[in-house]
Order: sequence, then structure tokens, then C-alpha cells
Amino acid sequence: MRLFVAVRVSEDMQASVTQTLHFLKKLGAKGSFVPAANLHLTLAFLGEVPDAAPVKEAMRSVSFKPFRLAMSEMGTFGDTLWVGLKGNQGMSSLVRSLREAFDASGIAYDRKAFAPHITIARKFRGDYRSAPVPKGDMMVKKISLMKSEVKDGKRVYKEIFSV
Repeated sequence: MRLFVAVRVSEDMQASVTQTLHFLKKLGAKGSFVPAANLHLTLAFLGEVPDAAPVKEAMRSVSFKPFRLAMSEMGTFGDTLWVGLKGNQGMSSLVRSLREAFDASGIAYDRKAFAPHITIARKFRGDYRSAPVPKGDMMVKKISLMKSEVKDGKRVYKEIFSV
């Protein structure tokens, strides 16, 4: 099963991103826009994992204090449009602790440098700079182990565990 660890985005933040996406569509932007229910901050991408039990155990070993997450800007990685998240010590510390727990448990994960963002469109074509940057913030009190699968040709994310 294809897994990742994430912070699920609040309904208020989802609504703000959705407004920006509607604005972009009205301007003629094209792409594969991420459904509101799929918006998240990836803390660690694990990829194909045969058994989630060791991942859950590693996640249980990580403790963190709640921290605030706030949307701050928009940008692109190639043809991927994203909303940036203001960095803070709580978020950085959580990612570091999570990676250390995975390393100690021998769990493989994508080791790219952590760049806090929410992907909002893939294969994006258009000018996002005239669109309003989504606004909003939330308190992060839990992290989720998410399963990613394709159903009826669409990517669906399902929370299978949280701490």
C-alpha cells in the first residue's frame, strides 16, 4: 500500500484554497486541481509499504507540542502549484523527530529536504500571480498516516491511523 504521513488541512483552510482555485479557473488556468478533501501537508512520504504496523509503532514514539500552521504564499515546482506554509520550530522539530523514528525502525522514506507546502494543482498551466493567496491557519494537534489509492481514476487519500 502507498503511504505517507501528513497533517490534514482544516475546513477553513480547505475553503480558502478552493476559493483561490475557482479564481484561477475563471482566469483560464488548467490542470489537475486537488480536491479539498485531499489537501494536506506531507511530513514524510513512504511510498509502497507492505505492512503499516512498523510505521504506526514509529509514529507512536514521536511526541510533539501542538503548533500553528499558516498559509503564506503560492509558487510552483515545475508544473506543480503549491501554497507555502510559514515555518516554525514546532513543525521542523516534528519532521526531524519523525525521520529519526523512521531511521531507528529501518523504515524507508523520501529523504528530500522538507519544504512545507500544500500541493493544490498538478500539471498546472496558467498565471497564479494575480490570484489571491489562500489565507488561514490552524493548530496542529495530530498527525495522520494516510493511504493513497486510485478509485474510479481519481486519487483518494484515507486516514488509517493518527497520533
